[in-house]
Amino acid sequence: MGKRVSGAAVALMSPVAFAQNQVNMSPGVTEIGADIFELHMLIMWICVVIGVAVFAVMFYSIYAHRKSKGHQASQFHESTKVEVAWTVVPFLILIAMAVPATSTLLEVYDNDEAELDILITGYQWKWRYEYLDESGEPVAFFSNLATSQEEIYNTERKGDNYLLEVDEPLVIPTNTKVRFLITANDVIHSWWVPEIAVKRDAIPGFINEAWTRVTEEGIYRGQCTELCGAYHGFMPVEVHAVSRPEFDAWMAAKRGAAVAETQLAMQTLTVDDLMDRGKAVYDSACLACHGAAGQGGIGNAIAGSAVVMGDLGNHMAVVSKGVSGTAMQAFGGQLNDVEMAAVLTYQRNAFGNNTGDVVQPGDIAGMNNG
Repeated sequence: MGKRVSGAAVALMSPVAFAQNQVNMSPGVTEIGADIFELHMLIMWICVVIGVAVFAVMFYSIYAHRKSKGHQASQFHESTKVEVAWTVVPFLILIAMAVPATSTLLEVYDNDEAELDILITGYQWKWRYEYLDESGEPVAFFSNLATSQEEIYNTERKGDNYLLEVDEPLVIPTNTKVRFLITANDVIHSWWVPEIAVKRDAIPGFINEAWTRVTEEGIYRGQCTELCGAYHGFMPVEVHAVSRPEFDAWMAAKRGAAVAETQLAMQTLTVDDLMDRGKAVYDSACLACHGAAGQGGIGNAIAGSAVVMGDLGNHMAVVSKGVSGTAMQAFGGQLNDVEMAAVLTYQRNAFGNNTGDVVQPGDIAGMNNG
């Protein structure tokens, strides 16, 4: 406290640091964001003028007409002029505020003529993105927090994007009207990215719409802004706005990966491959609740667990269908056959469990079909 920050230090501050110290809202990088910012400033200055005028009159009256100078209070009871004034003036002020506000709101909710539709589904505590494009192989994936447990528990220095980084960001093309269809799988979430001027609640069984058109390439970060459970603060949003050619190349790569994953599900994988894949899935989907060493936390311990060490079919059912009334989610709709087989194999052979059980993607397909 009390130390001055040099110009060089300010220049080196990250965007996150600036955001933490920012007082006013940001206009963002979209036209609608700029319109919202201008509306905000207009309303603020109208309120400032009203506040200054009212307090100026009040303080002048208190000083110039004080009792010590012999002034007597004026009576305005049933004064038609005063009553007309305090009715007409606020009405005109409200009209002056309502006209630009209505115009901006109509623009905010104009979701027509979108060039790309993306379904966003909130889960505890991650986002699922699905590109609604019928021209090729469907593209859908989950986006999880990428900040390490070491940073969270202060055993390593926190990075510039602490709790604002994900393993799979949402990618959108610039200069394209993108419509977001936003819902939730479990509880109410809220998808918020301030720089692209989008904030909508994600409600189970209901779809909200929003849109954006980003003109500048870059990375834009946000968070879930609805208290959605114990790990609410670990549910960031990361949007990458890229050029159309780069987006098309990314989409082609994702479709190719989806085809490869489908082909992989028909193969018999080695134990080492399953363990490596299983650890990646565990770190992404299970670690937050069950602990980095399987010691438990929000969820039960994996190490020595009766479920994990017991009947394989029951273990598969618990992971796939979840446990009603607990924080254990149903991962059957979140993991593909390869990921499910890998994480089951990993859980049954890591953390000292050593059951020797190996689950193949075909086993998961058989369970689903059965």
